[in-house]
Amino acid sequence: MTADPQRDFIEVIHNAIPAETCAAIQAKMRSSAQLLPGEVGSGVFPELKHSKDLRISGQPEWRQVETQLQQAVFSGILSYLRRYPQALISPLMLQVQDSDGRPRRLAAEDFAGMDDASLSELARTCLRPGAINLQWYAAGEGGYPYWHCELYPRDPAGETLHRHLLWTLYLNDDFAEGETEFLFQQRKIAPRTGSLLIAPTAFTHTHRGNRPVGGDKFIATSWVLFQNAQTLFGSN
Repeated sequence: MTADPQRDFIEVIHNAIPAETCAAIQAKMRSSAQLLPGEVGSGVFPELKHSKDLRISGQPEWRQVETQLQQAVFSGILSYLRRYPQALISPLMLQVQDSDGRPRRLAAEDFAGMDDASLSELARTCLRPGAINLQWYAAGEGGYPYWHCELYPRDPAGETLHRHLLWTLYLNDDFAEGETEFLFQQRKIAPRTGSLLIAPTAFTHTHRGNRPVGGDKFIATSWVLFQNAQTLFGSN
């Protein structure tokens, strides 16, 4: 297999949600009384991340927005898995039943023949959505300039180690700079209203959120996690 320089495992899906939906989410966020200082994994450190955040998952008044976002992300994940089927089969060594009823290992080549329903079922069997956090970065001062990845071992339950893919959905683009920058890939993702960014969570995709200039930046962000071990492998 020859190397493909375009395969940096970073995907950007344009128009994942309509611009009007982005504007409505942004307006609702601006008027919310539930905004809190943005946190990193170990707490509030404005020198690392300076934002106002709002976790919408589990809040009844945000249920419709959460559903819209998760649906858009799931559609993006299916596209990602078609491009990178190893995202599922490499860590899990999945098996399927052959036409004669015998089990065999699922191969990357099998994904091309899967319809959306079959791939959706496989994805839901293996993966689960994380809680959604809305983030507001003020022009000239907000940002997440610290180089970081999304895996860390602080959580006693190990939830943070189940994070497999990260995603960011850009809710506006009426500012300069403010890119999501990936260190080793030497790539800056310019925010575009309604665009969805998907990438791996490990240190290989160390990244930062650059400070917006000339306007505030609004994003929705979360992770796609593996199902827990009992769901995937049973109690044995």
